[in-house]
Amino acid sequence: MSNKILIVEDDPNILAALKYNLGKEGYNTLTAVDGVQALALARESKPALIVLDIMLPELSGFEVCRILRKEMAVPIIMLTARGDEIDKVTGLDLGADDYMTKPFSMRELMARIRAMLRRSEIKTVIPETPLKFGDIEVDILHHLITRKGAALNLSPKEFDLLAFLAGNKGLVFSRDQLLEKVWGYDYAGDTRTVDVHIRWLRGKIEDNSEEPKRLITVRGVGYKFEG
Repeated sequence: MSNKILIVEDDPNILAALKYNLGKEGYNTLTAVDGVQALALARESKPALIVLDIMLPELSGFEVCRILRKEMAVPIIMLTARGDEIDKVTGLDLGADDYMTKPFSMRELMARIRAMLRRSEIKTVIPETPLKFGDIEVDILHHLITRKGAALNLSPKEFDLLAFLAGNKGLVFSRDQLLEKVWGYDYAGDTRTVDVHIRWLRGKIEDNSEEPKRLITVRGVGYKFEG
């Protein structure tokens, strides 16, 4: 697997710090300082992961994320300048896999990057036949989930989350457990990430996302999938 990581950041100090720390971890880094340059580098280099700032010249990180998510399944970690909930939710809704708020812990960011890449490399026993739940079909072998015969447009983490819950039908998982199993975190992350991905998945697989029949909330515990 490629060890290339694309850093998109217009603050020279943060960019230098990210490049230095990722280099120490053994990653080959590419850098972009605006949204247009970021799109060109992502398309040309096919990085293993992108660290993407929101506030960028030319094109915002939100717009870069929206465009890239339609073209490739690369994991994206967004960096937000503020702790505003709307920034985090918007980034996740556009297909980002995770986010961190500035100022952030470099050590934590490195851990999240390692975890995300580790999840991409894990070899598991993949069922050869799709899992079927009514009009939902989960084909893990071909990385495809369909509803009523039509392929769902899912981000990498949406796919991983739905495939994991569907593969463990009826079992309840807490948000922290899902962060560990799907995102690969070995520490307590921000459970809002899980909630937003669940909400977006409901909009794609439920007839009525306000009254879900498949992705069920178990109050005080977490979530489960029912066929």
